[in-house]
Amino acid sequence: MTEILCGIMLVAFFVVMIGVGFYSRKHATNVSGFVLGGRSVGPWLTAFAFGTSYFSAVIFVGYAGQFGWNFGLASTWAGLGNAFIGSLLAWNVLGRRTRIMTQHVDAKTMPDFFGERYGSKALKITASAIVFIFLVPYTASVYNGLSRLFGMAFNIPYKYCVIGMAVFTGIYVILGGYMATAINDFIQGIIMLFGICAVIGAVLADNGGFQEATKALASVTGDAGWQGAYTAFLGPDPLALLFVVILTSLGTWGLPQMVGKFYAIKSEKDIHKGTVISTVFAIIVAGGCYFLGGFGRLYADKVTINPATGKPLFDTIVPTMLSTLPALVIAVVIVLVLSASMSTLSSLVLTSSSTFTLDVIKPASKKEMSEKKQVFVMRVFIVFFIFVSAVIA
Repeated sequence: MTEILCGIMLVAFFVVMIGVGFYSRKHATNVSGFVLGGRSVGPWLTAFAFGTSYFSAVIFVGYAGQFGWNFGLASTWAGLGNAFIGSLLAWNVLGRRTRIMTQHVDAKTMPDFFGERYGSKALKITASAIVFIFLVPYTASVYNGLSRLFGMAFNIPYKYCVIGMAVFTGIYVILGGYMATAINDFIQGIIMLFGICAVIGAVLADNGGFQEATKALASVTGDAGWQGAYTAFLGPDPLALLFVVILTSLGTWGLPQMVGKFYAIKSEKDIHKGTVISTVFAIIVAGGCYFLGGFGRLYADKVTINPATGKPLFDTIVPTMLSTLPALVIAVVIVLVLSASMSTLSSLVLTSSSTFTLDVIKPASKKEMSEKKQVFVMRVFIVFFIFVSAVIA
């Protein structure tokens, strides 16, 4: 039953994603359209694109399991930090300024902005190399969370999950560029919002409701050594939790695939709307993921233990929590994690390919590259980038 439901939902999901790619082809005929959607993307699409690029399968499967296990319900602070520092503050500090400056110097990528702003070709090339090289392993990590859940639901080998996600993401990004990514991010974001709420409700119901689940968690001593540690306001280790909040919230300020969203937003007035939308999205998705992970120790007898360390394999905690849920909920989770993964993956590959083409290949070319040729080269590098990251994964 689970496999049938998942199969139906996945087919519908992929059909919609590819359909959006074909629909968005008209926006991807020149460089500005392919990379930035012609700088005409509204606040809702931009905010959801920012949020879905921020929260991939890594947060749902990896971080939620790891930090929920270590800090209990207090790990929810990490999600709130992501919302108020990683989204609200980032939009207020970077949003308007980034849009004005990048439009003023006509920069389409972060390295392009550095090069124009500081008049340094070397800085532009160095930044481009950093983006292209280091986003490859980041992209490879995105595949991991998805494969865990696909294995649970379908018993599909890891490599086929990786190949499938890479192919479908590549198709719609190559067809429609940034606009296809933004529209699909909006659809995927809606799935993530409803999905996380459904999963939290199902997990709590499976443990007798919120009150009973919290009581059970309060009786766990675990590594902390004292009862109630994992339901305490700041958890068993407040200082370590503070570092987690800072790490997961401030790091995003420098990620080119996220800052690039501000380049493409339609107008300055849309920044305010986008700020509110993005923050609410982050509260629900990030806060919900970490809150869910906080109940991970209730499944301590079922999670996979690493024999070398004696500690659980953190990537298995959330899938273990979900394995006992109804088939419909598991199907929703599969699509939720697929949405989170593909939205992040599409942003990463588009950012990397556009950066390398516009900031390295184009300046190095002896002949003048037409808009059509630049778009073609970007599409080639999208294929290359997806292939390399999939091989690493």
